[in-house]
Amino acid sequence: MNTMKAIKVICLFFNFFLAPSVILPSTAAEDYDDKSRRSSIVFATLGRLDYAFDIYTLPLTGGIPSFSGDIRITDANSVNYNGHFPSSNSSIFSLVSNQTLIQNSAPPALELVYVKDRNGLSNIYLDVIYFNSPVRKRSALEATNRVQAPLLETKIGRISMKDRPSIVGEDLIYVSTHEDPESARTSWAAVYSTRIKSGLTRRLTPYGVADFSPAVSPSGEWTAVASHGEKGWDGEVQELGTDIYVFRTRDGSDRVKIIQHGGWPSWVDESTLYFHRRSEDGWWSVYRASFKKMSTIRLDSVEIERVTPPGLHAFTPATAPGNYKFIAVATRRPNSEFRHIELFDVDAKEFIELTRKVSPETHHFNPFISPDSTRVGYHRCRGGSRTETPKTDLLLENLQSPTQEVSLFRIDGSFPSFSPGGDRIAYVDFPSVYVVNRDGSNRREVFSGMAFSTAWDPKRKGVIYTSVGPTFAVESTKVDILAINADDEELGYKMLTTGGENNAFPSPSPDGKWLVFRSGRSGHKNLYIMDAVDGERGGLHRLTEGNWTDTMCNWSPDGNYIAFASDRESPGAGSFELYMIHPNGTGLKKVIQSGSGGRVNHPWFSPDGKSIVFTSDYAAVSAEPISNPHHYQPYGEIYIARSDGSEIRRMTHNSYEDGTPTWVPTYIEPDNVAWPTGGIGCEFEDCHWLSETPKDGYGYGYGYGFAPLVTARTQCGH
Repeated sequence: MNTMKAIKVICLFFNFFLAPSVILPSTAAEDYDDKSRRSSIVFATLGRLDYAFDIYTLPLTGGIPSFSGDIRITDANSVNYNGHFPSSNSSIFSLVSNQTLIQNSAPPALELVYVKDRNGLSNIYLDVIYFNSPVRKRSALEATNRVQAPLLETKIGRISMKDRPSIVGEDLIYVSTHEDPESARTSWAAVYSTRIKSGLTRRLTPYGVADFSPAVSPSGEWTAVASHGEKGWDGEVQELGTDIYVFRTRDGSDRVKIIQHGGWPSWVDESTLYFHRRSEDGWWSVYRASFKKMSTIRLDSVEIERVTPPGLHAFTPATAPGNYKFIAVATRRPNSEFRHIELFDVDAKEFIELTRKVSPETHHFNPFISPDSTRVGYHRCRGGSRTETPKTDLLLENLQSPTQEVSLFRIDGSFPSFSPGGDRIAYVDFPSVYVVNRDGSNRREVFSGMAFSTAWDPKRKGVIYTSVGPTFAVESTKVDILAINADDEELGYKMLTTGGENNAFPSPSPDGKWLVFRSGRSGHKNLYIMDAVDGERGGLHRLTEGNWTDTMCNWSPDGNYIAFASDRESPGAGSFELYMIHPNGTGLKKVIQSGSGGRVNHPWFSPDGKSIVFTSDYAAVSAEPISNPHHYQPYGEIYIARSDGSEIRRMTHNSYEDGTPTWVPTYIEPDNVAWPTGGIGCEFEDCHWLSETPKDGYGYGYGYGFAPLVTARTQCGH
């Protein structure tokens, strides 16, 4: 077990002023005390509550790892990821107030810069850790003192994602999403430089462009990034189709594209860097780019060489300055469910296993190497090993909200909805439907079949509506609307639709008499309204009609409108806009569109009907998807807007898939709600497309015959 002794944590704060986010005016502070004017939003994020990432390290001697066990070097608090070992001569350490601890402690400190995500608010931290013995054995590598310093100031109402930090002298280089490009389907991710002493912040990414995965050259003069450039994001969610650009770290000048098709750059020296791309044969592989002088570089003057062979996926490369012997990579081998960190000897062209020998049934992400090449770091779930204490599981994770009028929560499940009194939650934990008290107690399975979406009847106590059948299915698939009496000890069910032509997403009228839902019975998914008690047999009429898809409907609290998502402007193209219509079929209007080809889904009205919450790709993607666990749609963020489509406000900032939001009928105090039973370990999946074995370039089969090192058990039960 990676137990650590009691840690003395010295928290420091470096004040500075970040360039302000674009946010909308808030209600006056005195209004926040009136809870009748406040509300709550709950949404789902695939797998996120199971991450519990910490950063770990393995010592290396001449490129040979120690297999006595990896060492956790972050504080097991919140989610810690994407680390960087700064140079030991960095002047940032002169900013730490406790110089006696730093100068007199032996053995020398381990320094780490990383991202900490706490309740939806990410910041970049510097940790300086002191061990109790210079002897390199597992029992000795236990921290007795930790200096911990947040490097960026956070302010209420200014929410943003931070990513991929590194330190150059007294400057912090990182990705942030705090500036709105004010253009739909455009990523907010940009690279910034902040002078840590003064807080002076400079944007290095040109406006109108998004940059990902920055890496600073050994001299600090140049920064390389993955970027779409001016062409922007095209909706891709696996390989983003980025190129690699280089610019001057001091001010972003002399920006030039040096590599066509690549991501995740990492420098060895001022004229050599490694990067990854999906090769023509379908395997993700690491490549090396060599060039002469940056001042005269041209795209056609860069020499590119494939480094890792086909037969396995290798990606997110890490290097150390002047280390020409080996690199560190993440790998996915055929027939293995787990992502591992390995070294690759670039001369011998051989892999050296690292994490599989330490924690074989855990995913490991995004390696980084110390400047002297004596350590490799990475992040993994701290509950991912049988020898470790399980993490604390949450039913509801409270997130920092950009407005004090709305408390924001992430739920451990999908398709949440709240009872009319707000005291119970119905949700889907695939494949079943559950009901739980809002404090996490009395969790019960109320339907055991494959189901999705939930909605409570506003008048009949304990009645829940759901869709029974497979998700993402064609019009003729058997999916039906089911009413469940959760207060009946026998859990009585009533099927409300007949025929099963993909009937889904039920939403009751505020008087409880009718249900609006989508159905594929005509050959196209359109909206229908039926009797809420007797179903189709009690009355049915068609609300919309056309050769498109209308879906994900929600009835307004005053009964005057039904909101829904539709691809009617470009049927079948995957683009969805938000519409509203009166229940009698009149007054159709488009409310929100996420640019050409964009998506706006899962609308839900606020309790007063004046606003609406939804999920959208309005802010595109915020990081390279391969650097995270699996997300079907890693562009999903939660937004709110006035019910007329005005005053759109982004509520979440991350690189995950946020979706299926609900607006709670009562206010929930902004505190976490834990499951009474505690933690159950780490359950999430790696990117599904890394499980595909290429054949003949982007076809899939087992064409290479590469023998896997291990066949692992599935880590996620979904």
